[in-house]
Amino acid sequence: MSVPVPAARPRVRRAREVSEFFEAQPASTRHLPDPTPLVDSLTRGAVEVIAGVREPEQLARWLTEEPYLKLVARANLATRARSARRLTAKHPTYAIRSIRQSSPDDGVVEAVVVVDMPPRTRAVVVRLEGLDRRWRATALSVL
Repeated sequence: MSVPVPAARPRVRRAREVSEFFEAQPASTRHLPDPTPLVDSLTRGAVEVIAGVREPEQLARWLTEEPYLKLVARANLATRARSARRLTAKHPTYAIRSIRQSSPDDGVVEAVVVVDMPPRTRAVVVRLEGLDRRWRATALSVL
């Protein structure tokens, strides 16, 4: 008498395995371009968004969701402040004094950019991570 052998069940992927496949994939620094031009452009863009002369959507492709939403909120606050003082948005006068970068891990660059503006000097902090073979800013703060 033979014992029936159960049929091999096909391997079912768990939802987590499938979602990880479609999420942004990390990239190594050696497969990415020089981050300095992107840090410079993001800094200039962020200063101009807060000044009200650039739309935040123009920076969306280089930002992940969290820094993008924070930049939009900061731009809205600046717009309301200008409106309360009855000022119009005008192109800011600024000069980038220095860019300092460090790489705490492969595929990660952290930068501090010193921006000289007439009322005060500001620092812009940017964290870039290599995702899907390109740099994306996962943190952006204008101090």
